[in-house]
Amino acid sequence: MDYKDVNVLEPELKLITPFDHQGKISVGVLANYADDEETRFLLTPEACGLLTSAGIEVTIEAGAGVDISFSDEAYADFGAKIATRDETIKANVILSYSPLRTADVKKLSKGATLLCMTGDELFKAETVQALMENQITCGALDNMYSFNDEPVFANIVQEIDGRAAILFAQEHLSYLGGGKGVLLAGVAGINPCEVMIIGEGQNCLYAAKAAIASGASVTLLNNDISMLQAARQFCGESLTTVAIHPRVLYNRAKSADVLILGSTTRPFEFPNKLNLIMKDSAFVMNFKDIHPSTSVPRTVAMGLSNALVNFFDEMIIKNGFDAMVQSSKGVQAGIVTYRGKLVDKLIGSYLHLPAVDLKMMLSVKN
Repeated sequence: MDYKDVNVLEPELKLITPFDHQGKISVGVLANYADDEETRFLLTPEACGLLTSAGIEVTIEAGAGVDISFSDEAYADFGAKIATRDETIKANVILSYSPLRTADVKKLSKGATLLCMTGDELFKAETVQALMENQITCGALDNMYSFNDEPVFANIVQEIDGRAAILFAQEHLSYLGGGKGVLLAGVAGINPCEVMIIGEGQNCLYAAKAAIASGASVTLLNNDISMLQAARQFCGESLTTVAIHPRVLYNRAKSADVLILGSTTRPFEFPNKLNLIMKDSAFVMNFKDIHPSTSVPRTVAMGLSNALVNFFDEMIIKNGFDAMVQSSKGVQAGIVTYRGKLVDKLIGSYLHLPAVDLKMMLSVKN
């Protein structure tokens, strides 16, 4: 292919691959920021072993696995190189659960690939500007989806969030957690606790499923009947589904032992006045404010590692991340910046920056 023709149409478009000079994929895995509450991590030592055995060079920042209770030695035993942050960040493919801050983005190798989960940092103008200036291809893993249209990475985290939310609730209700010392499940002669969930999505559905499995009485509310029907099919006949209605909200909130809030199909805010009629001992949690999966980061790492191993297998088969972007609509869905061009329209709209059409860029390149 003659890239001179491409440069006429797009002067700043350059061919950049995620391989080092020896033709191998070079991956750097960065630790969470020390001053951040994030504990979740992307890769376990066993997953590193699978990557290194496939010929991928993996470098782990020293101490990166502390939040998931894995030592540097554990990673080294599986073929990973342990290095400082400044050394690790020079790899051509960077893995970080949270998006990198501006100072670290500037340290990335020019034209590198950054793979992370969506976070507030990606909605900061200075960070996006640094990604563009350094010609970085940045992909948000939780916005990508598989060949069967499933957002695999997002589903893993949301399922863990949902299941862990019920663990939070049980701990809060228990004596050790400062509650009245009650069990979610009912026993002979005693009614089970009432769990009220408002919302949809994997986190709400798995919270409902986990609460049902624990023996609680569970009601799921939403303002979309079709979503309630789907929830009933997913969770089974034990789930009570109710459309959001003022009187229903009042009655359910008054007797609820646990209230879990998520995103509804149409915008909905839980009325503050209903907090006044809820039990003093009730456990209330909003998925917008807290991610229970941060309390079980090792489980998160194990779940995401399985998906990432498959992800890198495809990268090897297609001879690099750039080829994955070109051939996979699911990967394209998660791209924030591509070779230094902002392509995420949502972020562009939020920051009042122009976003380039990724499909157009790829068609010009081809």
